[in-house]
Amino acid sequence: MAYEKTWANDEKISKDEKLKLVKDGLEILNDIDKYAKEGFESIPKEEWSLFKWAGLYLQKPKEDGYFMMRVNIPSGIITNEQAEVLAGIGRDYGRDVIDITTRQAIQYHWLTIEQMPDIFKRLESVGLSSVGACGDIPRTIVGNPLAGIDPNELFDTREIVEDVYRFFQRNEDFSNLPRKYKMSISANVHNAGNDKINCLAFTPATKEIDGEEVVGFHVKVGGGLSAKPYLAEELDVFVRPEQVKDVAIAITSVYRDHGYREKRHRARLKFLIADWGVEKFKDKLVEYYGELPAKGTCQVKDWNAGYFYGAYPQKQEGLSYVGFNVPVGRMSSVEWFDLARIAREYGNGEIGTCNSQNLIVPNVPNEKVDLLLREKLFERIHVNPKGFIGYSVSCTGIEYCNLAIVETKERMRRVAEYLDTKIELDVPVRFHMVGCPNSCGQRQIADIGLQGVKMKTPDKGMVEAFEIYVGGTLEKEVAQFNEKLKGKVDADELNVVLEQLLSIFKEKKQPKENFYQFSQRVGIDAIQESLDQILTAHA
Repeated sequence: MAYEKTWANDEKISKDEKLKLVKDGLEILNDIDKYAKEGFESIPKEEWSLFKWAGLYLQKPKEDGYFMMRVNIPSGIITNEQAEVLAGIGRDYGRDVIDITTRQAIQYHWLTIEQMPDIFKRLESVGLSSVGACGDIPRTIVGNPLAGIDPNELFDTREIVEDVYRFFQRNEDFSNLPRKYKMSISANVHNAGNDKINCLAFTPATKEIDGEEVVGFHVKVGGGLSAKPYLAEELDVFVRPEQVKDVAIAITSVYRDHGYREKRHRARLKFLIADWGVEKFKDKLVEYYGELPAKGTCQVKDWNAGYFYGAYPQKQEGLSYVGFNVPVGRMSSVEWFDLARIAREYGNGEIGTCNSQNLIVPNVPNEKVDLLLREKLFERIHVNPKGFIGYSVSCTGIEYCNLAIVETKERMRRVAEYLDTKIELDVPVRFHMVGCPNSCGQRQIADIGLQGVKMKTPDKGMVEAFEIYVGGTLEKEVAQFNEKLKGKVDADELNVVLEQLLSIFKEKKQPKENFYQFSQRVGIDAIQESLDQILTAHA
């Protein structure tokens, strides 16, 4: 039975909400073949935004008719057949550019409406989809790219993730949410799913029930980044693995039915949680689902930020997984074809994508690891990267994105490579660069976050510049977003300013002290004072 759109007669809902009442976002899928035949000019301008439900955004400038596409990769696990298809789409339609995103998805650029029917056909032939990768709908589910092989997981989550993902795919009961909706499901004890920045996250836990220790999940709700970030809060419930889908349905239904629809910038689940509080939200969940046991014992130990560099033993005896750095997540289709061949030749063909924009080749017999590492591909995509390029993340930036105001992707790569020639540290420093406040590059959780802005200078006029944020982490007991430092840095001077700031860190840090620990010990004022001195010298 179809749900009731209780907000349909509310005059205060936003214009976007009114448009969605006229035409559901998923309905755009019925029109793509028609628009492909008639060309981009045949698409009414008011329907451009609906293409998000198909996983498509118009690139900058929109009028040119080129699309960016995201392909859902639940938990980041890709079969060999899927990898070949993904490589072929990049080669044939994407001008050879294939990006790994911070939600483990695959992203293309330069696609046209005429190409969409064939692209969709190729994706569907191997069980992939871009539907719901964007839009006010449940997005792809992030999770553990090592699910099923991970010695550090409580249990295998692959079937759970697939079950939840398939339920929400093309489900018109959940295609009109107040805003985008992001889920994380992981049983990895190192928080591979970045639980606290998701709308809904299931994290590994245990609970004694009737004298028996039961494995399952704790539940966090209301996380999210963008211009007003919130850390997710934990509900006092314990969820068994077989209950995850129904609990996810109930929580998503509460958001659908009670989430805010008047102001688009205040429509994410995080705002409802902030206003209601977790107790009221739990009461509403019980109305929709039924009673659940109270929390058990959290099994999350620490946070690995999605980094898995090196070769490590799997659960399966005699097999290893090997984690590699993809500089700022960007590869070519030639490299993807080569990666697919290597995964097939040395492993079982699978590939994993990480929310750090990196990748994993699993199921490699231990005796083949050294041979795999000699492959030419891994001269650039390195198993043991240098400290800055190996821990640098970037959004798409102004190159393709309509929201970005500065160039990011190649700039982050150049900055990291520059720093790697200048400074050596005994700990990695995680950099995240974003081109706008929407923070697709997850700036808030970085050791050092770089957010693009425009800056007026006496002689150059308006130039690209960056604000610097320091001290972000999702570590279990101390999770917090990074804090903004005063001052803007001309993009042309970013290399040197960061070099000098990191030189001070190197000089004043204690052995093995990471940047978050350093920032907590010395305080934000001390770091601000250092930046002020650097910027004054550059004035």
